[in-house]
Amino acid sequence: MPNISGIEIARSQAGIFISQKKYLTDIVMDVGFTGSKVPSTPLPKNHKFDAVSAPLDDPEKYRRLVGRLLYLNMTRPDISYSVQQLSQFLCTPYETYWLAALHFLRYLRGTSSLGLFYSAKPNTSVEVYCDSDWAACPISRKSLSGYCVFLGGSLVSWKTKKQNTVSRSSCEAEYRSMGSAVCELQWVCYLLHDLQVQFPTPIPLWCDSQSALHITENPVFHERTKHLEIDCHIVRNKFKEGFINPVYVSTHLQLADVLTKSLGYPQFTTIIARLGMVSQPIPP
Repeated sequence: MPNISGIEIARSQAGIFISQKKYLTDIVMDVGFTGSKVPSTPLPKNHKFDAVSAPLDDPEKYRRLVGRLLYLNMTRPDISYSVQQLSQFLCTPYETYWLAALHFLRYLRGTSSLGLFYSAKPNTSVEVYCDSDWAACPISRKSLSGYCVFLGGSLVSWKTKKQNTVSRSSCEAEYRSMGSAVCELQWVCYLLHDLQVQFPTPIPLWCDSQSALHITENPVFHERTKHLEIDCHIVRNKFKEGFINPVYVSTHLQLADVLTKSLGYPQFTTIIARLGMVSQPIPP
C-alpha cells in the first residue's frame, strides 16, 4: 500500500480505496488521546457554536489542530461540516470550541480506518446533491451550502461553505446552494471532456426544496427572486440547455445533509455509507 503525503491507496480488481489512517493516528497521538470513549458522530446532534465561554488560554494549539484537520478532509467527507465549523474560530477560539474539537478527535480515533472506495465498474453517469442550512450560524445568521458530486456512483467532489450573504428565506438559501453546485458540476464536466469521458445528460440535481425547484422552472423573475437573480440565471440557463435536471429528493434521503448540519447517529451512518465510505479496503 503506497503512502503519498499521508494518503494511503489500496487497489484491487473491485476498485480503489483511499484513506489517511496513519496521518489521522499521528494527530490523535500528538494530542495525547488514549483510551477515550468514542462518540458515534463528529459533533453532537444539532450542535451549534457560540461565543459564551472564556477565551482559550493557548489558542495556538487549537489553530494547529484545525490546520491539520483541514488536510484530513481530503479523504473524509463525513467530517466536512465539523471541520468547517471549527475553522471559523481560529482568530479567537473559546473553551467550548476546544471541547468540541476534542469530541471530534475522539470520533476520529474510533473511525481511523474509514476511507473512500471508488468502484472499478465502467459507469460514467454523473449526479449531484445540494443542500443548505438556513441561518445556520448563530453569530452572523448566514446559511451553509453543501454539495456532493458523484461519478459512476463514486464521490468525486464535495464542499461545505458558509454563504457570502444573509439569506432572507430558506428557499433563497437553497437556491444559492443550487447555484454553487451547478458551478462545481460545470467544472467537473469540463474536466471529463478534457479526459474524453462521455457522460449522459441531463445530469440529475437532487434538491429537497420544492420552492427552489419551482423557481428553476418558472421563467418569471418576480419580487421574491430578483435579489438572487444571478444564481437564478446560472441554474435556469443550465436547465434550459438540458445540462441539468433538478429533481426533488426527500430530506431523509438528501446525501448533502451531512455536509450542512450535525446529524444523529442513524441518519449519519446511513448517509456516509451511501457516500462510499468503508472502514477497510477491498482485499486484492
